[in-house]
Amino acid sequence: MTLLVLVALVVAGGAWLYVSAGRQLQHVDALGGYAGRPPAGKGTNWLLVGTDSRTALTPQQRAELHVGNNQVQNTDTIMVLHSGEHGPTLVSLPRDSYVPIPGHGSRKINEAYADGGPKLLTRTVEQATGLRIDRYAEVNFLGFVQVVDALDGVRLCLDAPLKDEKSGADFPAGCQRMNGAEALAFVRARYTDPDGDLGRVKRQRQLLGAVADEMAAPSVLLDPDRLRRVLDTSLAALVVDDGADMARLLDMGWSMKQIAGGGGTATTVPVNRPGVMVSGVGSVLQWKENGARELFEALRHDDRIPTSGTK
Repeated sequence: MTLLVLVALVVAGGAWLYVSAGRQLQHVDALGGYAGRPPAGKGTNWLLVGTDSRTALTPQQRAELHVGNNQVQNTDTIMVLHSGEHGPTLVSLPRDSYVPIPGHGSRKINEAYADGGPKLLTRTVEQATGLRIDRYAEVNFLGFVQVVDALDGVRLCLDAPLKDEKSGADFPAGCQRMNGAEALAFVRARYTDPDGDLGRVKRQRQLLGAVADEMAAPSVLLDPDRLRRVLDTSLAALVVDDGADMARLLDMGWSMKQIAGGGGTATTVPVNRPGVMVSGVGSVLQWKENGARELFEALRHDDRIPTSGTK
């Protein structure tokens, strides 16, 4: 979801973005603060996070968005964006990934945020991947919905019908336009998807491409009022680390725009199938040890990522 917000920021560019948008950036302490961090590698690594916080939602909004009343704040989307000499690489970390969370034992990776906020999530990702995270960006449910609605929806094409009562998804096969609430249901569906969390990861990347297409449309770029509305909505939804500024945000955004346009590489950390049941944790995804290590070592050294074992 964070990616969708950032695409909205990137397409406009220009001096106005630096001056006006820079003043609106919201920051959070998300990086470092512990001994034994991985050494800095080549290139730049962003941790991109979509949280499932309900705290800003009214009871009516929670019902409409099918997100329930649970006050626990986990992460629905976790991705690492690496930018380097060989172009950008976007790696999805499924929310059910079974990894050690410092101080809390091995659990699903999406629980790290609930246990200790952005700093513990960043530490968890660094220790699981061996990558030093340089930058952080986050958006929540409501911000995601508002950004898609500011674009007057996005066009998505489904190869097969998608129905999931828990997320609210109920879409026929074929191409259709979805508003913010529908897009959220589309991207959160997993319980009826035979690929489970891995299917959701693919839809997250599909939705990124759809938002990029909308932002590049003349109806947005050539309408100053609409463009400003989209940018203001995007900035209101976005939180970044303390050291991030508009220059860094735009650099990262151009990398994402390349991926949305079919350039660079988009993949998922290699995992074992099917999901494994762990007592007290539930169904989890375990990473393929060799494949994950090769992937993250390639990113750390800014080499071309291996094609075997990745999806």
